[in-house]
Amino acid sequence: MTSIKDHLQLILKDTNYKLAIFSSEEIQALRECIIFKEIRGKSTAFIECTKRNKHIQLKPEEVIRQLYTLRLVNHYGYPLSRIGFEQSVTFGREKKSADIIVFDKDRPETPYIIIEVKKPKLNDGKAQLRSYCNATGAPIAVWTNGEKISHYHRKDPNYFEDITDIPKASQGFYPVSTDGLKTVDNFISSLATRLLIRGLWNRSI
Repeated sequence: MTSIKDHLQLILKDTNYKLAIFSSEEIQALRECIIFKEIRGKSTAFIECTKRNKHIQLKPEEVIRQLYTLRLVNHYGYPLSRIGFEQSVTFGREKKSADIIVFDKDRPETPYIIIEVKKPKLNDGKAQLRSYCNATGAPIAVWTNGEKISHYHRKDPNYFEDITDIPKASQGFYPVSTDGLKTVDNFISSLATRLLIRGLWNRSI
């Protein structure tokens, strides 16, 4: 009998999706939510999706969506109430669906972070994210295929800057500089340090 771990590997086999960026704890948490159904005489893996309140077939992009959502909730601290799947994004008369959106805490209908998992190649995913962020005004974006991950800050429509990570739910977001992500907490800390040094310097003059 094929194990659940082997089923995950079979689902991702011959695709551009991997499990490399996820911890064993995250993968195990996903395994515990997997069920199997007989579809046309074949055992097929489904996920008990707590966000959509229904069983979803585990296709490659769904594996990555579920794993990254676990990370959003358990590591970054975003509640499921702020997370949306397959949310419509309007481009003039055209509509597309963003894979995962984290909404703003104070403006619950405004996208804060957009995550792309359906485009397993970086250039395609980044282009998709750029269009989503420009259409919604979301300042932060993430692309991952489970093997690699990239984080971005949309500084303006023509400038997508790489950042090292996204802020946790408990952190504010300060505009990114070239040395990576700045949160309100570490920005205030670095500012206080600079002011202290300046004060000591002025006293010595």
